[in-house]
Amino acid sequence: MTPPPERAELAAALREVRQRTSLSLTGLEERTPFSKSSWGRYLKGDTLPPRDAVRALCRLAGEPDGRCLALWEIAEAAGSGRAAHAPADAPSRAEPEQEASAPPPPDGTNRNRPLRVAVAVAAVLAVLVSAVTATLLLTDDGAREKSVAASASPEATVVPPPRCRGASCAGRDPFNMLCGARPDTLTTYRTAAGARLELRHSPRCGTSWARMWATEIGDRIELVAPGPPRSVEVTDALDARAYLYTPMTETAPGTVVRACFHPADAEADRECFAATVR
Repeated sequence: MTPPPERAELAAALREVRQRTSLSLTGLEERTPFSKSSWGRYLKGDTLPPRDAVRALCRLAGEPDGRCLALWEIAEAAGSGRAAHAPADAPSRAEPEQEASAPPPPDGTNRNRPLRVAVAVAAVLAVLVSAVTATLLLTDDGAREKSVAASASPEATVVPPPRCRGASCAGRDPFNMLCGARPDTLTTYRTAAGARLELRHSPRCGTSWARMWATEIGDRIELVAPGPPRSVEVTDALDARAYLYTPMTETAPGTVVRACFHPADAEADRECFAATVR
């Protein structure tokens, strides 16, 4: 059964966050109060996860939870019927009514995406404004008030420093180590079967890795560069619908990084491509 669009979008966001943890469903069960089967339902969109599950997953990935919690609020409101019973003067009510009279979108598109994105942004901003307001009310220090207001500005957002550098990153997950923030894409590649591949590099960490998506169960990508090869394999349907990353390898400017795609089909040839770190 196809999940409602609000829940499907939340599930897609959670799958992306889960991929950054490099944890299997069993790993999520071991590190959270929620079972492996529950995580399977949450990530497929079969069941709306508890709010605490969303927050726990974001913590494991080292990601801010604002966006996912905003999507959770939208999905929960739609599922409980609160969205359908909003007051007549609610600002979000007019948009669904106008959209209902519009022609259906082409197959494969997300008809409610503009609305949900707008509501998600509004929800995140509302949480942010509330937090800033509460802080200002609790302090009489004018200098501190200015500091808090500045820190709440999107322009003031600072990417946290990486947790490793160079050789200390080798074999580790790029997102857990915060090396996946603003990486360079060295090159992209499309396989004969349609899988999409990329070689990526983090100047902050001095490392490279490969990622793949639009894959099939059993597909594997291997990164070849100085040091041991690093690889990752699609093990289940959730992996096949998400990005998969290899562990990192240390690379300096001028290093040639090569990746080989090994398809699940044993009769298909492997496909390799390379790029030079800039």
